[in-house]
Amino acid sequence: MIYEHPLAYVLGLEGVALLRAFTGHHDRAFVEARLAEIRGLLDDDRLASDGVEVARVDTVEGYRIWSATYDGPNATFALDEPVVAAILDELPTGVALDAGCGTGRVAAALAARGHRVIGVDSSPDMLDRARARVPGGDFRLGDLRRLPLPDGAADLVVCSLALTHVPALGPVLAEFARVLRPGGHVVVSDVHPEGVARGVVPPVRRADGAPARVATYRHPIGDYVRAALAAGLRVRRCEEPPLPDPGPAAEADPGPPAGAGAGREPGPWDTWPWSLAGLVPEAARAALAGTPAVVVWHLQRET
Repeated sequence: MIYEHPLAYVLGLEGVALLRAFTGHHDRAFVEARLAEIRGLLDDDRLASDGVEVARVDTVEGYRIWSATYDGPNATFALDEPVVAAILDELPTGVALDAGCGTGRVAAALAARGHRVIGVDSSPDMLDRARARVPGGDFRLGDLRRLPLPDGAADLVVCSLALTHVPALGPVLAEFARVLRPGGHVVVSDVHPEGVARGVVPPVRRADGAPARVATYRHPIGDYVRAALAAGLRVRRCEEPPLPDPGPAAEADPGPPAGAGAGREPGPWDTWPWSLAGLVPEAARAALAGTPAVVVWHLQRET
């Protein structure tokens, strides 16, 4: 069981902002404002007793729940799709495996480029939506660690927003290499480990309304490299698109004055951690500015 407390989260953002100030990113006035804001937050009764016990659910249960709304607005799609598209546009067409295909977002993009698409996912509910979205695809129920494909069956493996849900990268990348023909390519995108560390973990509501998050693991960048090399995959490209700059709109709405304890409710649990960042906008901007949101890898199997 996970214990999530809104006050703990916003204090964490304040702490990261202060660490950045400690290394010279911000001045004395900023530090004093953060300390005053922390005092106000600690005195705000609205944040004192709002902790939530949250279950951790596996991908089958989590994505069964999420499948109905998965294709709704998702800011992560806008971050990984341009980079993934640029890589795919440079690769020849062939047999493409969409590993962890979900509702078929990537499978549709692969089919549009002329690939013969095979999709694998552990969620029957997601697969039903993928089949409806890409009628010409071959969609199979399976585990990323035991793909239902023979050796050397694919020219390309694409895996989007799935590897944070596996506890270890090595077995999965070894499977990707196994099903690839020599010289074949792997394109992986996922939530950046820094994002996972700051709570970017899918929220779902169980049938009884209880809050839950899909089991998610933080894989440092070095873990990807070590797993790829061990599987006989060489790194061709790595991109880390950052969070979008809040820009002038954020400056026009600077939020509550320092020391006011934000003066806002934390919002419903389903909107955490994003709504929590809104409680301390100046600290959040300082803590998150320029931090990577996703990581995209282009790997190639040795010939």
